[in-house]
Amino acid sequence: MSSSITKNKYAALPDSADLASASTEASGKTLLPSNGNKSNYNYPSHDLASDEEFELETINNFDYEIPVDELDETERQSHRRASSQHSATAITASSTAGESTSSGSSNMKMAFMNMTNSILGAGIIGQPLAFKNSGFLGGILVMIGLTVLIDWTLVLIVKNSILAQSKSYQDTVHHCFGLTGKIVLLVSISSFAYGGCMAFCVIIGDTIPHVLKAFIPSSITDGAFAWLFSRNVIIILFTGCISYPLSLNRDISKLAKASGFALLGMLTIVVLTVVRAPFVSSELKSKVAGSQWLFNANIFQGISVISFALVCHHNTMFIYQSMRNATLKKFTKLTHISCFISMIFCMIMGINGYLNFGMLTKGNILNNFKSSDNWINLARFCFGLNMLTTFPLEIFVVRDVLKEILLSRKAVGGSTSHLELSKWQHFAITSLLVFTSMAVSLFTCNLGMILELIGATSASLMAYIIPPMCYLRLSWLQLDWHLAQSWEKKRFLLRKALPSVGCIVFGFSVMLISSGMTIRDAVRNKDGSDHCAID
Repeated sequence: MSSSITKNKYAALPDSADLASASTEASGKTLLPSNGNKSNYNYPSHDLASDEEFELETINNFDYEIPVDELDETERQSHRRASSQHSATAITASSTAGESTSSGSSNMKMAFMNMTNSILGAGIIGQPLAFKNSGFLGGILVMIGLTVLIDWTLVLIVKNSILAQSKSYQDTVHHCFGLTGKIVLLVSISSFAYGGCMAFCVIIGDTIPHVLKAFIPSSITDGAFAWLFSRNVIIILFTGCISYPLSLNRDISKLAKASGFALLGMLTIVVLTVVRAPFVSSELKSKVAGSQWLFNANIFQGISVISFALVCHHNTMFIYQSMRNATLKKFTKLTHISCFISMIFCMIMGINGYLNFGMLTKGNILNNFKSSDNWINLARFCFGLNMLTTFPLEIFVVRDVLKEILLSRKAVGGSTSHLELSKWQHFAITSLLVFTSMAVSLFTCNLGMILELIGATSASLMAYIIPPMCYLRLSWLQLDWHLAQSWEKKRFLLRKALPSVGCIVFGFSVMLISSGMTIRDAVRNKDGSDHCAID
C-alpha cells in the first residue's frame, strides 16, 4: 500500500507531442511517434545483441529518446540542441504548474525505504489468510511467483514511460490507449486507495477498542460508559474526530511519517506476532493437516490477498523520479531488493500465522489473539495509529483522481494540476469519501473479504493487466513487422508478446475467478468465522 508517500502523483507534464517533434526534427530517430502511429516514421536500426540491450542504452540516455552512440558528430550536435529544447519545454511546463524542476535527491537507501514502505502496509496482516486460502505449499509458491511478477511489472511501468516519453503512469496509459485507458487506470487507482480506506477503518475497529480496554480500568469500560468502547462507536469517534479533519487538509504532505519509522513499526508488529503466536491457548489454534499442507481450493482468493499487499504500482513513477541520477538499471536493482525484502516479511507473517492458527486464521491475524495479551495490544496500538494517519493520505489520492476527472474539460496539456476544487467541492467530496468508507466498516468485520476484492480488481488492473498491455503496444509500435527479420519477429514474440499476453490473461483470470469466489462466499457465509470476535 502507498502509505508514506504523499506527493501529488498527478503532476503537470510537458506536452509529449512537443518533445517528440523537437527530437524528430533534430535527428529523425525518435524512439516512438507521440501519436502512436507507425506511418511516416523512421525507425532506428541497431546491431545490438538483443532488444533489451537496445532499450537499456536508449533508456539510460539523458532525454530517453535515441541511442547516442549510433550518431555521428553532426547528429550528436543536433541531439544536444534537441535536448536543450526539451529541457526548456519541461521547465516552462513545470513552472506553469508550480512544480519543482530540481532532479531527484533520494539516494538508494532513501528510495529503498520509500518503496518498501509503500509495499508493506495494511495487507501484511492478511498474509496468514492468504496461506489459509492457498495451502502451505501453495502459499509459498504463490508468494514467490507473485513477487517475481510484481517485480517485472514495476520495472515495466518505468520502461513504458520512457518509451512513451511520459513522466507518469497515467500519462503513459493515455499515450497508449487514449482518454478511455487513462480513465480506467484512474478508476483502478482510486478504487485501490478507497478500498484501502475501508480496510483502515476495519483495522481501527479491530485494534483501538482492545488497546483502550487493556489500559483503562474495567470499572469504566464495563460500566455505564461501556457503549463508548464498542467497536462501531470507536470507529465513528476516531475516524470522525481524527482522520476526517486531517483529510480536509488540502496540503496533506506534512502528515507523512518518515518511511524508516513506519518500517520500524511494521517490523515491531511482525516480531511480536511471530513471538507470541506459539503461546496462544490451544482452543484458539487449529493444526494444519492433510491437504492443507499442499494446496487449498481458494487459491485464487489467496492470490488476491497477496496482490493487495505487494502492489504499489501507483507510486512507481514518483519513486523513480525521486532517485538521484535515476537510470533503469538502478531502479531495477532497487525493485529487486525491495520486492525481495517485502516478500520475506510477508512470508514470515503468513507462514507463522497459518501454522499456529490453521483453518481458524482470520482476515486480521491480530484478531486471533486475546484482547488481554498486552504484547499484541502493543502491536495493535502501532497498527491502529498507523492506520489513523494513513487514512487521510489515501483520501488525498482518491480526491485528486476525482478532481482530474471532474475538471478534465479545463485541463491544459492533459493536466489539471494547475486547477483546484472549490471549497464546496473539496468539502463535499472529502466528506462523501470519508463517511462512505467508514460506513462499510460498520457493517463488516471481514477484512479478508475487502483485501480479496480490492486485490482481485484494482490490484490486478494496475499490476497484471495495464503494464504489459502498454508494453506490448509500445513494443509493437517500435517494430516494423514487414521490414523486420525473422529473428527479430521471433524475439518479439517470445520475449515480449508471450510474457505480456500471459500476464494479461493471468490478471483477468484472477479478477474474474477470485471476485466471483469472494462474493459467493460472502453471500453464503461459507467461512462461518466471526471476524470481529477475539476472545
